[in-house]
Amino acid sequence: MNKEQFLEELNKIGIDLTGNQLISLNAYCEYLKEYNSHTNLTAITEDDQIFLKHFYDSLTMVKTIDLTKNYSLIDIGTGAGFPGMVLKIVFPNLEVTLLDSNNKKITFLKELAKKLNINDIKFYQGRAEDFVVNNREKFDIVTARAVSNLPVLSELCLPLVKLNGYFIALKGSNKDEITDAEFAIKTLGGTIENIDNFNLPYDGGERNIIKIKKAKNTPQEYPRKYEKIIKKPLKTNQK
Repeated sequence: MNKEQFLEELNKIGIDLTGNQLISLNAYCEYLKEYNSHTNLTAITEDDQIFLKHFYDSLTMVKTIDLTKNYSLIDIGTGAGFPGMVLKIVFPNLEVTLLDSNNKKITFLKELAKKLNINDIKFYQGRAEDFVVNNREKFDIVTARAVSNLPVLSELCLPLVKLNGYFIALKGSNKDEITDAEFAIKTLGGTIENIDNFNLPYDGGERNIIKIKKAKNTPQEYPRKYEKIIKKPLKTNQK
């Protein structure tokens, strides 16, 4: 996906980038490659793939929610900023927090924000199950891209979502994973409102965006300790 194709495909999903936003994404791409040469951030290092599988992929969230509103949004396991940093560049109205357990990735993102003159963004190095202690049900939107399987991800993310807010998971092609997560989502106070299944352009692969509404408050016992979440995901009525 070259730059012209990138802009064309964004236009099809209702995004019209400004010149400054494209300049920022170009700078992001260059800095990502530079930083990746000494610190492992991504296996995707070609410009056309960065624009397709990182930038465009991140922005497909507009298919399921209006991001022009002044939402508070946290990106769990943001890595090198996907989707959270990309969303902040294109939708500066969003109040964005980026969370990752890897300090090297958070350091990269802080330096990137300075380079792009993005001041109104927050960073947190740590785990979601620790972050939730002081930030329970605080965010309009909680998002995560890939990161972990959906039953695990739901337990890490849904406790952070405000009542009537949304957990939006950006996933690949594994539909069984969505079925496996239904019990967890219900237990944690969520309900699946929409699943948008589509293929990225230029043979970029199948995607599913799962939009989960926070219908009820999450019981206080969740999230559990990470080791327990991994060992016994919420797939049955056993805790």
